[in-house]
Amino acid sequence: MPCFNERATIAEIVRRVLASPHTGELVIVDDGSTDGTRDILATLDDERIHVILQPENQGKGAAIRRGFERVSCEFVIIQDADLEYDPADYDLILEPLLTGDADVVFGSRFQSGRPRRVLYFWHSVGNRLLTLLSNMFTDLNLTDMESCFKAFRREVVESLELTEDRFGIEPEITAKVAGAGWRVWEVGISYSGRTYADGKKIEWQDGIVAVRCIVKYGIEARRHGPRHLRG
Repeated sequence: MPCFNERATIAEIVRRVLASPHTGELVIVDDGSTDGTRDILATLDDERIHVILQPENQGKGAAIRRGFERVSCEFVIIQDADLEYDPADYDLILEPLLTGDADVVFGSRFQSGRPRRVLYFWHSVGNRLLTLLSNMFTDLNLTDMESCFKAFRREVVESLELTEDRFGIEPEITAKVAGAGWRVWEVGISYSGRTYADGKKIEWQDGIVAVRCIVKYGIEARRHGPRHLRG
């Protein structure tokens, strides 16, 4: 769980994650919060929780990389510290892993019949364009590459050599998963998007970074070819 300045939501999202029967551990990486989030983290009392404090804000990608180094359970889910993605959907996103059909599962906000808060039109257009561009390089047919809700077998997490510090981590993960030949599935999830007034952090500049990362890591993945093809 990467976390930065989420004082308003951190206690509730932690409660929801721990309430899931699938949760064996919760690794929270606080990325230099300055709004009191760390004070709340200090009060958490559950043996499944492991809190890592970054010395300063380094970005979501850096927090995810740090968390990946600490995980120990068989399956790993990236769970944002806001309330946009619901831990009640763990059943859905884990099913292809539990049946042995998938190595990586993307939670799609766009192929779901599940409830979804209606928000920004141009954000959805941007997400779809980035997904299309990513698919062109990776030869996947995802509907939501930019989804933050992703689940992995731990073997996949351990194999990923990630470098992006900020929001470029999403296209980087996608390209490297595709390039390695891991089996990718996608399931529809619910989505309660938040507004900028609620604390949404992504900006239009992050879309430019995403394009750069799609091209950079997509070319690298094609050059190296699949390395972990499974049946």
